[in-house]
Amino acid sequence: MIKEVKESFKLTGLKLDGKTTNQNMQSAKDCGSLWQKFETNKIFDRIKGKLSNEIYAVYYEYEKDENSPFSYFIGCKTSAGYNPPEGLSELIIPAQKYERFLAKGPMTACITEAWKNIWASDLNRKFGFDFEIYDERSHDWNNAEVAIFISIAEEE
Repeated sequence: MIKEVKESFKLTGLKLDGKTTNQNMQSAKDCGSLWQKFETNKIFDRIKGKLSNEIYAVYYEYEKDENSPFSYFIGCKTSAGYNPPEGLSELIIPAQKYERFLAKGPMTACITEAWKNIWASDLNRKFGFDFEIYDERSHDWNNAEVAIFISIAEEE
C-alpha cells in the first residue's frame, strides 16, 4: 500500500444505469454486464480523445460504505474539453488522497481477492471515488497486475 494524491481528471465512457450493491453478489453481475457492453460495443475505440490506453473502472456515489448502494463507471482519461460521443457519458474524478493497492494474479480472481483485503482492512476510507486502472500489465489474464486506488479520509 502506498499513499498518493491525484489531481482531478476527466473520464469518458459508460455509466451503469442506476446503482448496484455488494449484497448477494449483485455488483459482480452488474459490473460484469457493463464490462461486456464496454467490450461488445467497442467503447474504447469510440473514445477518440483518449489521453492514454488505460481503462478506469470507478466506484463512486457510495450511499454509506461498501455494503450500501454505489455507482459504477468504465472509461478512459480524456482532456477537460473533450465532448463524449453520442451514447457515452463523462465523469470528473476530483483531486483526492488515495491508498494504492496492487492486485496480482489470474483475472478476475485477483481483483476479487484485493477487494476482500481492502474491505477487511482498517483503512480510513472516504468512500469518495475509488478506481481500478487496467493497462498493459492487465492484458495477460493468467498473470495480471491491476492498480486499485482507494480514496482515504484526510488525517485529523
